[in-house]
Amino acid sequence: MRILVTGAGGQVGSEVVAELERRSEQMVKGPGLDVVAADRSRLDVADRDEVLAAVTALEPDVVVHPAAWTAVDACEDDPDRAFAVNALGTRNVAEAARVVRAHVAYVSTDYVFDGTAGRPYTEWDVPHPLSVYGASKLGGEQELDPSATIVRTSWVCGRTGKNIAKTVLRLARESSAPLRFVDDQHGSPTIAHDLAARLVDLALARRPGIFHVTNTGETTWYGFAREVVAAAGLDPARVEPIATSSFDPPRRAPRPEHSVLDNAALRLSGMPLLPPWQESLARLVAELVR
Repeated sequence: MRILVTGAGGQVGSEVVAELERRSEQMVKGPGLDVVAADRSRLDVADRDEVLAAVTALEPDVVVHPAAWTAVDACEDDPDRAFAVNALGTRNVAEAARVVRAHVAYVSTDYVFDGTAGRPYTEWDVPHPLSVYGASKLGGEQELDPSATIVRTSWVCGRTGKNIAKTVLRLARESSAPLRFVDDQHGSPTIAHDLAARLVDLALARRPGIFHVTNTGETTWYGFAREVVAAAGLDPARVEPIATSSFDPPRRAPRPEHSVLDNAALRLSGMPLLPPWQESLARLVAELVR
């Protein structure tokens, strides 16, 4: 089986590649998995001709598609780029996949919701994004065939790329000043390694439809930052809560206040849920501080 991974240099894509290679090495019978890792320098999903040429030449059985522009505030300032990469780029991947009859597994986001429900969102709730980023990722969802796999996730942190866990650790090391994080945005942190394993499960099984995949439990950015600092062996009391409204100037893109995702489709399908976010975060921080 040949699997093409877009965005292979990102924090989700790199973990998907590692997970696929690990599984291939463990296969006792058969030729294993032929994993093609395509980062942005090798495959720009916004370029239709490039995507069609690459996919028709490779003829993958499955395309795992985490490639995206995820700079939420920057997307607000450049909506054309956001939609070109996240929505039109997914259209290009879907079109090419149809030509070679490949299954597509797309990574989406909790930001497709506005956060006003006051409860965790299931896969069957109606999206209503607040930001350009959320709208562009929802646009990507709408470009896919019903047979595709859509995995929505949230607050992703991993070993590669930029993320909030690395930011908290850097700030804690650089200064003894208080670390201030918002305590009025609620979500489910997701560790990229855990996400990749379940994403690969769904992609290789060609499971159709939308699945919410996050680590279990919820918190705020303030609670998350405290957990990062504590896991690094530092004093979590250094982290102080603030309100989103206290940002001056305000962030360009609005954030949902309560975008916790209920992993209902996984649970109702009898598939295992991811571990509690605190456990997986502790393992990630241990790797990052080595």
